[in-house]
Amino acid sequence: MLEERLGDGTVQIDISEPVVETSQSQRMVSLENAVSEVLAIVDMKEPPPGTPLVAQFVGTPLVESNQVLETLEPTLVQHHVHAYYSVAESDENRHIITVLDGRPNPKPRPWWPNLVLFILTVWSVLSFGAFYEGGIEGSDEFVLWKGWKFASSLLLILGAHELGHYIAAHYHKVDVTLPYFIPFPNRIGTMGAFIQLREPMKNRNVLFDVGVAGPLAGLAFAIPILIFGLATSDIHIAEATDEFSREGNSLLYYGLKYTVFGKFLPDGNEDVLLNSVAYAGWVGVLVTAINLIPIGQLDGGHVMYSLVGRHARRLYWPLMGIMLYLTIYVTVPWAIFTFLLLILGRLYAVPLNDVTPLSPRRRILGITTLIIFVLIFVPNPFQGLGG
Repeated sequence: MLEERLGDGTVQIDISEPVVETSQSQRMVSLENAVSEVLAIVDMKEPPPGTPLVAQFVGTPLVESNQVLETLEPTLVQHHVHAYYSVAESDENRHIITVLDGRPNPKPRPWWPNLVLFILTVWSVLSFGAFYEGGIEGSDEFVLWKGWKFASSLLLILGAHELGHYIAAHYHKVDVTLPYFIPFPNRIGTMGAFIQLREPMKNRNVLFDVGVAGPLAGLAFAIPILIFGLATSDIHIAEATDEFSREGNSLLYYGLKYTVFGKFLPDGNEDVLLNSVAYAGWVGVLVTAINLIPIGQLDGGHVMYSLVGRHARRLYWPLMGIMLYLTIYVTVPWAIFTFLLLILGRLYAVPLNDVTPLSPRRRILGITTLIIFVLIFVPNPFQGLGG
């Protein structure tokens, strides 16, 4: 991946028989009575039997939005159902409570696949680090342990990213899997990592906290690692006949190089020759930037949906247009990622309560996070030069 996705799996819902056995009519009466305490019902739809949809109630709210599902919860548990609370697209004064069969009931998962994937990723990243270190030294000799600087730096960044998601999820009592690291023989030795959401988020505040915690935790390690790596790297002047690849600049990276070296780089064929630690830091920032693209199941998509709700979907085609432009006119490697976004970019993690807005402090942090995305995004990550 150059992506870490949260919640890209299917939420597990137990649709076994209700805890309290009642007829369909009795259940509908009970649900309607409960909903009428939080919603002035103007319309009710009852689907035909055999579908997961139990009922849909439309009306105007009688209580604060953050109290609606909490008030309904005892009745929902009694009838072994769950509900989504949203606003009608045609009229924002009309609120909708959609009741579905089943309750979130994540089953235990074995931990050994996570461990095996992590071990393979360590080997893959070590291998790339060894090749990178050999390139810096001008040696064709492959010595696996020499990749430890790159591997430890990058895995620390990715691990912090995943741990941020994991801690935030458990703080809010949301069930998620352990991280799945993905080994891959590419220019960093991995496709990143992801954790899988196993039950719906309660509201936008929870969605925001879990989504934003990963990128911010990863950057808290990636930026210091990058600064240290730059400070211990040398300036390199490439010969006209040299064939080499130059890492792309973001606004942040451009500024950090100026801060460390006192001049803007690259300058012609003069640029910093990143050591393995600096390269790991640069990769960590790049991976975070890709995760913060504000679309679909990416962390940035969670942040954007938390900020503006279903209106986030309007950004799909403009952002896909930008990605297609980057693929066609800037660098072909964006093609794979753009293709994945074409397939998965429209899928958003929708919280159970999609009405209560984000808290003011989270809104400020969300806007700040989007500004960070602009500062760290790299339009042309790998540039082949010379030769």
